[in-house]
Amino acid sequence: MAAKLAMIHTVARLAAGYDELCDELMPDVQRFHIADEGLLQLLMAAGGMTPAIYQRFADDAVCAEQAGADLILLTCSSISPAADVARSMVSVPVLKIDEPMADKAVALGRCIGLVGTAETALKATTQLIQSRARLAGKEVEVEPTLCAGAHKLMLAGDMDRHDQLVIGHLRRALQSSDVVVLAQGSMARVADQIPAAERRVPILSSPRMGMERVRDVIRQLTP
Repeated sequence: MAAKLAMIHTVARLAAGYDELCDELMPDVQRFHIADEGLLQLLMAAGGMTPAIYQRFADDAVCAEQAGADLILLTCSSISPAADVARSMVSVPVLKIDEPMADKAVALGRCIGLVGTAETALKATTQLIQSRARLAGKEVEVEPTLCAGAHKLMLAGDMDRHDQLVIGHLRRALQSSDVVVLAQGSMARVADQIPAAERRVPILSSPRMGMERVRDVIRQLTP
């Protein structure tokens, strides 16, 4: 029997992109999505993680397991810490989409540039990179950069100005870092607009790396 993957999103429209990665990397795996956009609304209203967010994501994880999931993937970087609590509430693995990216960044350099359009994602990703560095026994310096105003431009549908703003910050981060990390997977399409000749250091994003980790874990679950 094929393994079943549950993906929990805080932005429903991102589900299609993860389906595409599943089709490419693990076409035989069954999957279903849980879109809980209220999680992100709670986070934005509070300006950070709250007990209610931890509880709500844990409830989503329990529902996913009850629906037959063999593995659960949290695709939102901003509420990444919630996965740590949910792991104690279910008997199946709960993975974070951005953890493999953080591990790769730690392996590549000491000065890590971090670019994001949401303060919540920057905070969560900074904490994740630092915790993964401690586990690896390495010292790193994370330099977070907020693309102020980009999120409002995206909500207004002005993607051209949004992309120009993000690209400007990315270019500056490339000049001062050993590796540049994107705090949100949705930023990957913007980074793709930077010519390879300008990429003096790697730019890391979470979706593909996270899904590759999912594939590897599923292979261990279903030898």
